[in-house]
Amino acid sequence: MNRNYYFAAGAIILATLVGTLVAYSHLPAIVPMHWDARGHVNGWGPRWMLFLFGPGMMGFIVLTFAAIPWLSPKQFEVESFRSTYLFMLCAILALLAYIQLLVVLAALGTAVNMSRAMIGGICLLFTLLGNVMGKVRRNFFIGIRTPWTLASEQVWNATHRFAATTFFAGGLAGLFFVLFNAPFWLPLSALLGCSLSPIIYSLMLYKKLEGQGAL
Repeated sequence: MNRNYYFAAGAIILATLVGTLVAYSHLPAIVPMHWDARGHVNGWGPRWMLFLFGPGMMGFIVLTFAAIPWLSPKQFEVESFRSTYLFMLCAILALLAYIQLLVVLAALGTAVNMSRAMIGGICLLFTLLGNVMGKVRRNFFIGIRTPWTLASEQVWNATHRFAATTFFAGGLAGLFFVLFNAPFWLPLSALLGCSLSPIIYSLMLYKKLEGQGAL
């Protein structure tokens, strides 16, 4: 089962690499690399950097995820939720592949609303992560890592069940706003809200349990 996730990760990277290679000869020597919140280009770079920030970055992330199980100390291992861990890896890679596609299309002269397209992809990522966030167990590398969740396994588990709801709802709401062309601040607010609320929840729950002597 876990091997399938690594195959999927490799397929995503390979597809991104091949797509970039196919488009490479049709790209100008200098391509847009960064956009502001309004979708205007504010950064440029040589086209070879598409390999660095696309397949190169994706490969680095895979190596990092592969190293984390070895780096994790006892009682904070990722083995207990390995399939969820690898699903999250593939979801992140899929987002990066999507962003690479947007960048290549923009460099080829296709009209793309980059700010909306990118935030839409991020909203979809949050929705996908919300489906599995409740399965993430206490570790030092992924999840809602606050002083209060790391100090208490009970707080960690409750916070991540709460985050599963906020991530899914916030990501879905943000995606709805993007699809219906709502003002840019609405999907951004949805993402900020679903990200910050579990942090506040973890503090409040910890203090509540601490006051009850339940920790």
